[in-house]
Amino acid sequence: MSETQGLPAPPAPGASALPAGTFDGETVVVTGGGTGLGKAIASEFARLGAAIVIASRKPEHLDAGKAAMEALGARAAVVACDIREPEQIAAAFDAAEQAFGLPDVLVNNAAANFPVPSEDMSPNAWRTVVDITLNGTFFCAREFGRRHISAGTPGSIINVGASYAWTGGPGFAHSAAAKAGVKNLTETLAVEWGPYGIQVNGLVPGLFPHEDMTADIRSNMDRTSEKDACQPALRVGERQELGWAATFLASPYARFISGHTLVVDGANWQRRSLTNPPVVTIRDQMGRGSFEL
Repeated sequence: MSETQGLPAPPAPGASALPAGTFDGETVVVTGGGTGLGKAIASEFARLGAAIVIASRKPEHLDAGKAAMEALGARAAVVACDIREPEQIAAAFDAAEQAFGLPDVLVNNAAANFPVPSEDMSPNAWRTVVDITLNGTFFCAREFGRRHISAGTPGSIINVGASYAWTGGPGFAHSAAAKAGVKNLTETLAVEWGPYGIQVNGLVPGLFPHEDMTADIRSNMDRTSEKDACQPALRVGERQELGWAATFLASPYARFISGHTLVVDGANWQRRSLTNPPVVTIRDQMGRGSFEL
């Protein structure tokens, strides 16, 4: 039996496959860009010369994101914005234009998610996750698209998705349904807006552990031992790898790529077993007791 070793580790943070200054003079808006994977994506655009505008509901996330971008030497601005509200989105884009000009790239990263068995899910939980994840993504894309169509200028949108848009997501019915909508929205807008010079792509992260994970997601991870051994790559992702994928999709070198969703997860979502393990209900996996009305 041959010894397994998994996929090689990536270059260290700070490296890039794109030329230095690829995004000089351009502005990138990242929703939810103050923490976690959104901040990792924003950081790679910043390293390549972009001015960064971070949109978030939480002041502490805005402060953390701006500090991180400025530490990289990037021009940065922050705007408070609830992406469920189109009027707040319009005001956020007004602020971005005032700071740096019409944004060239939009990264729709903000989303809501938490694990819950479907039978326990409240109507408010369903509406909140769908409203932020799907409706918010559309409202932000619509604002970006309208401004570029009106100005006659090209642009690039990256919608952060999830692999359970294809497979379904037991324990995450609200998020999986919303992300399936985001995937379809990506493909629809790519066709509608291609004639105006606007490319629209999706980006799906695999397992990228980071310090800003929610308590619910963290507890799910804590119940999984030997995380590297559970991945076909025999390792989890490094955050810069997701940022590199995002910068490529929005770069001049990917202009003919549109309507595509790029999965960055070391093939984990395509993993299958030759023999099926015993079925364990979502309730049991989450350590919940029997369901009662």
